[in-house]
Amino acid sequence: MDIMLATALDLGLRGAVAGLFLMIAVVILRRVRPLDAIRWLSVAMAVSGALYAIVTAPFVPKATVWWIMPVLAANPVLVWLWARASFDDDFVVRRWHGVLWLAVVGVWFSVIYTSTTWPMFAKAGVRSMSVLAIILSLSAALQTVRTWKTDLVAGRRRLRFAVLILSLLIVVSLSVPELMPISARSFGISGSLATAVGLLAIAALAGWALFHPPPPAVVAIAATGSENMGHVASTKATEGGRAVASLLLRRLDNLMTVERIYRQEGLTIGGLAAKLDVPEYRLRQAINEGLGYRNFNAFLNRYRIEEAKAALSDPSQRDVAVLTIAMDSGFQSIGPFNRAFKAESGLTPTEFRREALARSAAIALENDGKLQNRPIPVKIG
Repeated sequence: MDIMLATALDLGLRGAVAGLFLMIAVVILRRVRPLDAIRWLSVAMAVSGALYAIVTAPFVPKATVWWIMPVLAANPVLVWLWARASFDDDFVVRRWHGVLWLAVVGVWFSVIYTSTTWPMFAKAGVRSMSVLAIILSLSAALQTVRTWKTDLVAGRRRLRFAVLILSLLIVVSLSVPELMPISARSFGISGSLATAVGLLAIAALAGWALFHPPPPAVVAIAATGSENMGHVASTKATEGGRAVASLLLRRLDNLMTVERIYRQEGLTIGGLAAKLDVPEYRLRQAINEGLGYRNFNAFLNRYRIEEAKAALSDPSQRDVAVLTIAMDSGFQSIGPFNRAFKAESGLTPTEFRREALARSAAIALENDGKLQNRPIPVKIG
């Protein structure tokens, strides 16, 4: 390919990448609410993607942007965090995530400072960061696959495929060349142009994810129980011109509240769909759009936790072990039960039981006091 033509194409692609990434950042900041962790991570990735496309372009003086490159080189950490936040509804950004990002930035600064004085150290640093980028990219891909089955949001399930491609692009375009003696020149194209093409693919995927978001839940359950679910089932929830059949929701309500199928070990959405004799995609749509759940495990756990709360609040079961109550409610081990219970109630099962039994004792004591203070009727005549 002619050098001038390749350079012009490279610069044009990078301009398109920078424009698309900046447009994504502006749209998120101006129109998307609430600005939660997913949105802020998306903005950070978009801005860093635009900067990376600019500072790695031909003819850009590298000496003027050396301090930007270590920050941009930590993008695999942002991608990994974004994938976790996007596809794991229970994921929370922790302080150590920020520490990891800062550590990667620090290593890259060290690489730049020692590239001329200690080239072997700098080379080892580049290789270690490439290995870390591969690990984080594969972890992001694994996260998208691991929770695929339990995801109820149709748009988000499609987005997972895009994230798999994005992770692969990051590994191939940014990390593998540092570890293996291969380059884009082996295929007759410049490395800069190959990077521009990869960035454009990533920007296109990010834009598709933003402008084709998963549909929001139409109806959210604020309380549990057959009465509330029956009320939701008595109406037709619509989203995007589609209707969720109330009959299916009534049958689902019967399975969950009467037959308590959530207690069944290893219950999957496929098994539940077979029990209801409906296609799996229809059941996903019903639970997501009709009941407001984004994850199948969260849907099951809501019933399991309500049963556990009733048992923990029962004075007659005060001596029953928490593990026994968890197993009876459908959980397979104490760890997931404790995490789900605290996420739902803000308390551990033991704390909840202690407070519930204390309330029960106080109510019983108050009722006894009322009975003792009630005047005794006097029979005349």
